[in-house]
Amino acid sequence: MKTTSIIVAIADNNAIGNKNELLWHIPDDLKRFKKLTSGHQVLMGKRTWESLPIKPLPNRENIVLTDIPGEIIKACTMAYSIEDALSKMNDNKECFIMGGGMIYRQFLDKADKLYITHVHKSFEADTFFPEINYKDWELIEEEKHQREGNLDFSFTYATYVRKK
Repeated sequence: MKTTSIIVAIADNNAIGNKNELLWHIPDDLKRFKKLTSGHQVLMGKRTWESLPIKPLPNRENIVLTDIPGEIIKACTMAYSIEDALSKMNDNKECFIMGGGMIYRQFLDKADKLYITHVHKSFEADTFFPEINYKDWELIEEEKHQREGNLDFSFTYATYVRKK
């Protein structure tokens, strides 16, 4: 069965990015992202693709959603609409929606699962995650982390599944 999951790190004020860059560097969160998404499909918008330090993300099928008909990015599966992207998701694997802001807005009501890193601080940003109605979601896993290394904030990993 096809599982559509959103994976995102969200600040207290719903901030997720600024000037096409992440707002923080949490090494453990990057390791978690790699562990969860390896061997699966990852779907992203073109600006998120452009922001990646390594392209394509290794050991994952990279799907890039663009609104430019016929645009091709080497080493990626291209999708030209939400419906096209959904049709290219593998029925037997989890597909991780990994941003950016507009992509998250378009897929939030289609997602089965949310992998959220709640960053316990507010940030200056130009990109925000849409409001989540937590009444629609069941928290199935939570792992709290205190401030680590150079970080001046704590964070929590939370996994939610959509209530039936």
